[in-house]
Amino acid sequence: MRIVIIGNGVAGITAARHLRKLSDHEIIVVSDEAPYHFSRPAMMYVSMGHMTFDNTKPYEDWFWKKNRIEVVHNKVRLIRKDGGLVIDLESGPSIDADVVILATGSEPAWYGWQGEHLPGVQGYVNKHDLDLLERNLAGARNAVVVGGGLIGIEAAEVLHSRGVHVAMLVREPAFYRKVFPEEESTMVTQHISRQGIELRCSTELEKIVAGENGGRVDHVISSSGEHIQADIVILATGVKPRIDLARASGVDVSRGILVNDRFETSIPNIYAIGDCAEFETGVQQLWYTARAHGEHVARVIVEGAGPYVRGTYFNSAKFFDLEWQVYGVIPPESDESNSVYWSDDSSTRSVRIAQSNGVVSGVHGIGVRLRQETCVHWIENGTMIDVVRKQFQEAVFDPEFTRKVSV
Repeated sequence: MRIVIIGNGVAGITAARHLRKLSDHEIIVVSDEAPYHFSRPAMMYVSMGHMTFDNTKPYEDWFWKKNRIEVVHNKVRLIRKDGGLVIDLESGPSIDADVVILATGSEPAWYGWQGEHLPGVQGYVNKHDLDLLERNLAGARNAVVVGGGLIGIEAAEVLHSRGVHVAMLVREPAFYRKVFPEEESTMVTQHISRQGIELRCSTELEKIVAGENGGRVDHVISSSGEHIQADIVILATGVKPRIDLARASGVDVSRGILVNDRFETSIPNIYAIGDCAEFETGVQQLWYTARAHGEHVARVIVEGAGPYVRGTYFNSAKFFDLEWQVYGVIPPESDESNSVYWSDDSSTRSVRIAQSNGVVSGVHGIGVRLRQETCVHWIENGTMIDVVRKQFQEAVFDPEFTRKVSV
């Protein structure tokens, strides 16, 4: 059986690796982004000069041939049915397939601002953006980052590290307020400001303006009417599933590519995984879920595995040097009525334990390192909050002599 995977991000490559572990099927990975898989979360460290692009590749280039995974660097124009499935490429011969896995990922979500396609304006999501930023940084002194999420803060840190002054437009009254409770949002906002980032909260982008002679971006105009100088504008206003190929190929789509709980699409033998896949409950656009999708779809194809069941939600990130972890559900409206909150005097460490009827439903840590297995165990086993408070040090693995968390 020949299996063609379209997309070489973490979802597609995890699927390829597990298909090889489980079978001797012919496996072909097609991608138009980069010839070989690389770690997108490491992009920022390339831009900051901490590593080269080759350092972001988790596997040596010889790995794919050794493991009998064919890698094709090309763009897929269409998937069509002609007896079996046929993948038409932008250049070169078509590829016949028995099974196709769509792992096309996400693309920047822009909203039709005036000037969004000017030179100097870009996203920061893929290899193209990584290369474009290097060109845009030449001679740049001022930048505007639009968006107060995880991509935005990565872009801000990259630009700041390269000696560029950064203004950041955040729609919410504080950074990540749509996700974080007020105390945590305030803590992170203050920390980002202390790094030298000029945060403008409760502010949106109105339009992007070129210089007097046209051409490259010169400044942006905010929702308050302020003119902010910008040699670079990074639009970090979220991502959306890449569904153009699926739609053109007759696969049912909505926000993402519609799948059931075994990743099957509306066309037999075509599956979708990762950021592009949409379940009844919506899309799951996280690195961790993409990896889980890839592993499970391999078991579905080879072993006939049953439904995919997402485990306890978790996520992590860094806001400059401030680490964040979350397990389970922490509503942004959390307060003393539905959670226990602790922070230390430095205003850079906090813990929140959310509860419902006394049962722990989520654990949230900023500047505190938490053991995933311990937090997930508490949540999945319905542990009472009084028990968790007594046992909480079991979840903490901060460096020695760090002040203890007192929840």
